[in-house]
Amino acid sequence: MADLRINGARLWESLMTLARIGETPRGGVCRVALSDVDREGRDLFVRWAHEAGCTVEVDQMGNIFVRRAGSDPTLAPVMTGSHLDTQPTGGKFDGAYGVLAGLEVIRTLNDANHTTRRPVEVVAWTNEEGCRFAPAMLASGVFGGEFSLEYGLTRADHDGVTVAQELDRIGYAGTRPCGGQPVHTFFEAHIEQGPLLEANECIIGVVQGLQGQRWFDCTIEGMESHAGTTPMPRRRDALCGAAQIVTAVQQAALAQAPHGVGTVGDLRVHPNSRNVIPGRVNFTVDLRHPDDAALAAMANALREAVAEVETAMGLTAALDEIWYAPPTPFDAGSVAAVRRAAQNLDLTHMDVISGAGHDAKYVANVCPAAMIFIPCKDGISHNEIEDATPEHTAAGCDVLLHAILEADGA
Repeated sequence: MADLRINGARLWESLMTLARIGETPRGGVCRVALSDVDREGRDLFVRWAHEAGCTVEVDQMGNIFVRRAGSDPTLAPVMTGSHLDTQPTGGKFDGAYGVLAGLEVIRTLNDANHTTRRPVEVVAWTNEEGCRFAPAMLASGVFGGEFSLEYGLTRADHDGVTVAQELDRIGYAGTRPCGGQPVHTFFEAHIEQGPLLEANECIIGVVQGLQGQRWFDCTIEGMESHAGTTPMPRRRDALCGAAQIVTAVQQAALAQAPHGVGTVGDLRVHPNSRNVIPGRVNFTVDLRHPDDAALAAMANALREAVAEVETAMGLTAALDEIWYAPPTPFDAGSVAAVRRAAQNLDLTHMDVISGAGHDAKYVANVCPAAMIFIPCKDGISHNEIEDATPEHTAAGCDVLLHAILEADGA
């Protein structure tokens, strides 16, 4: 099997076909979790899986498990996959590449008439992005024991609609238990979502682990008042307070250079009127760092900034940490299998740490796990112009195929 290669043209065609579901005018994809277009993407993946001769199961969190049988059904499967949901202004490859790369591995094994010892299972995880239902990687988190099933099903979007309600509505409220099944190894293929591979002219990123993340919801309350008649010293402007905290987030990240990053990505102003002083601002904070102590220092700086704004400006502030994901090192043996596959395929490669969160983080709670990165143009992701090449998508899928074959023999 050392000479076996995937069908790169078929993989690319699958990626482009899926990208038409939820396509945007700028060439991206809007397939937000548990929307009608997410259902369409899921339906297509399920159809392709059946055409490849696989069985399909859906668990209580809507995760889709596609299984190609092995010669020994008593063995735990080698699992791969990612997610099909996107950001509102997402691209064609984030998540979808990992799911369809897994499907292409199965198709290639079918073409070669090769039966693995272990089952090979491809999973499409629900709500990886977290843009509609926070936190991110929600359903893989339930699978990995990080969150309870009740917690996962009761997460609600801005309109109060829950995960459970939407799973039921789109027909993906499955009956398979979410978690508890043995998994031998998990590999996730993904675009890098950063610039390192491209800058270093490397095709494969051998991912050592993921950096830590802390997510916060913050509310600043002041007093609505007339914009023309309220003197500046008498104002309790919630947006001015929020602006100081936004600046503090940037300063906290810069203080932990070069790896610290901080983002305020969702900000809602009330009453949001031109001639009314804002009385309330709700916003989110995303802090990340590969070192847990540095991440904690960033979080403490944020808390201090919120307390200072509250005291100095006569505002009321609430800061709620809704999610903490510590840095996650991947299994050394699984990482080595990815590296060997890249070496044997004569592909340029380098070790990297993932700056983004991925489902592999929580799957690593229950089995050995590793990730395979390929370059994306200019390191851009979570954007409609996100791009990759057919050659790189094929190369990463070849690495995935051979890492799976090695794990199957272990």
